[in-house]
Amino acid sequence: MKKMTLFFAGLTCILACNSVQKEKESFSVADIAMSEYDNFGGKISSDVVLYKDAVAEKYKNLNEGDTIDIAFSSTVNDVCKAKGCWMKVALDNEEETMVKFKDYGFFVPKDIENDTIIVQGKAYVSETSVEELRHLAEDAGKSKDEIAAIIAPKKTYSFMADGVLVKLK
Repeated sequence: MKKMTLFFAGLTCILACNSVQKEKESFSVADIAMSEYDNFGGKISSDVVLYKDAVAEKYKNLNEGDTIDIAFSSTVNDVCKAKGCWMKVALDNEEETMVKFKDYGFFVPKDIENDTIIVQGKAYVSETSVEELRHLAEDAGKSKDEIAAIIAPKKTYSFMADGVLVKLK
């Protein structure tokens, strides 16, 4: 009888630990209060929304030309100051992804730096040209010296968003 009790106690611990791990990696849009978010673009409906650290791992396994459909939550590091037509979103402590919006069909507010967002769309890896990097730096309000210092293309983690949720302040 004691062995049976210990077996079920151990099994319960293993299952509890496994579910805690899954909670750290993702959640569902159904789990959040939509009244706490502004919606831009299409409706976010994913059953699996990854946290930024889990998305960083997904990007590390992508090669140029690969894409994955994904939804994730993170914070905004930077946003286009001209129109809100792109944003840079934190992945982990070292990486970020450049988020643009499907068919240039919607924009986000220009004052959402450090805000929590949820995006849904396609993650991919691309190489950004010097011209594009300079254009983005100009949109971000960088100085002429900072823009001129951009002399080489850069491997970029990119994201084409179908929709964005921005947490209300």
